[in-house]
Amino acid sequence: MPFNFRFRWIPFIAALLVAAVGIALGNWQTRRAQEKHEIEQRMVERAQVPALALSGANDAPADIEFMNVTIRGEYLPNWTVYLDNRPYKGTPGFYALTPLKIAGSDMHVLVSRGWIKRDVADRTRLPQIPTPAGTVEINGVVRNTSSRLLQLGKAEPIKPNAIVQNAEAVDIGRAAKLRIYPFVVEQMTDTHDGLVRDWPRPSAGEDKHRGYAFQWYALAATALLFFVVTGFRRGRK
Repeated sequence: MPFNFRFRWIPFIAALLVAAVGIALGNWQTRRAQEKHEIEQRMVERAQVPALALSGANDAPADIEFMNVTIRGEYLPNWTVYLDNRPYKGTPGFYALTPLKIAGSDMHVLVSRGWIKRDVADRTRLPQIPTPAGTVEINGVVRNTSSRLLQLGKAEPIKPNAIVQNAEAVDIGRAAKLRIYPFVVEQMTDTHDGLVRDWPRPSAGEDKHRGYAFQWYALAATALLFFVVTGFRRGRK
């Protein structure tokens, strides 16, 4: 029995639409995987560079993300801000952000000091975090942003001890009227404050994105293959 292909416009257009969506989403996931790969390369390269000492003389290079830095200065605990919805190993909690005044200058840097568990019974209750008094010296890694999340609704105003979804260095500097660097330092030094400093790696998830890309490409191929196979079946019937 000869095989005949019966072309129909509606199945053809539907298959094209599904294939186009699958290819577009597959390309997007591939780009995300490439971005994560490039971030990992930069992190590895900059981890080998000697730590940069921030002196507060506005001497920070334009691009120092993922570089190690050392800072001497004094925390401003009255201006600690808490980033909400930052779970750690399934436990709800905050990231504590505190400006640090660099010794011998009027320049500040925003330090992401670490993670702490929140009170699930009272979401507005702030944890007690001991802050070292006087001059401290800390090591950390520079990040351009402070773990930004999708903001739903109106953002809470930046003020001392505020619980907010997102806060950047320039936001806190503007609210507190501080001269501040436009980046955040993820603290690595243990200052005996009980905070967890197991920072998420921004390059994580490359394999996951590649897996998603494969699934979307497979969907596109399946849609086209289904159109061809069903067309031959109709012709045969």
